[in-house]
Amino acid sequence: MKYASQEWLDRQTELQQSFAVRRGATAQVQYRLTNAPGGGDIRYYADVRDGRAVAQQLGNEPAADGTMTSSFADSIAMLRGELAPTTAFMEGRIKLTGNVAKLGKLMPLTQTAEYKRHLTQLCEETDFS
Repeated sequence: MKYASQEWLDRQTELQQSFAVRRGATAQVQYRLTNAPGGGDIRYYADVRDGRAVAQQLGNEPAADGTMTSSFADSIAMLRGELAPTTAFMEGRIKLTGNVAKLGKLMPLTQTAEYKRHLTQLCEETDFS
């Protein structure tokens, strides 16, 4: 399945249903991937509740709590574990706008063993070309 396609978003949501409940890790996040193949941006949003995505959809979510922007290439590097999200943020390679405190509550999720296993499985199933 192609990276950042609706099929990919649906699969990621499916895999996250086994995550432990993490009360308070809830936000609607708009993602913007810049410099996508073919030019332009890819936009999608995720409804994250208690530490797991319950829905993701291509497009824009006007009611999003905030937006996370990164390059398409950096997003792939983060998925593959080649770039830590916290490092990318500190280096300005991820930009957060909106309710940054609320979005920040989601960052610890990326350090959990279950999240890392989920990414490994997702990457094995993903066509990044």
